[in-house]
Amino acid sequence: MDQADFLERLLRCLNDHNIQYCVIGGQGVNAYVEPVVSLDLDLVVATDKLEEVEAVLSSEFDVHRFPHSLNITALGSDLRVQFQTDPRYPPFLERATQQEVLGVVLPVADMRDVLQGKLWAVQDPERRASKRQKDLADIARLLEAYPHCSNMCLTQFWHD
Repeated sequence: MDQADFLERLLRCLNDHNIQYCVIGGQGVNAYVEPVVSLDLDLVVATDKLEEVEAVLSSEFDVHRFPHSLNITALGSDLRVQFQTDPRYPPFLERATQQEVLGVVLPVADMRDVLQGKLWAVQDPERRASKRQKDLADIARLLEAYPHCSNMCLTQFWHD
């Protein structure tokens, strides 16, 4: 899966350059509920750090910029890392806490922020239907474990 030590090298680059980040997306969900297998790792950095992240990581990894993400891969690894560029995500950094993800302790967005990200994703009309179905399943997994957050979903869908 990761014969290139991709995750360790990526984290070392971020830490060596004092770039604050946190986990969101499916791995963020996995940090709070029973994990499911995924080879994707979605991260957030401060908006003003995106250019630095791209420059730092380009020297060691394959980096591709897309309209809503900065995608990082490495030869010899099946792991796919995406830095989200949506300006709604950086405030999640302030509320992140240390959680285990992919066998490593990483800063993970607060559970409510992870849920909010999933709500945004499932409402994105440009997102593929298959991705939205996975987002809905992730929302269901979170709400099963944290039923008190169901009001957050109702409010989101009724007010948008």
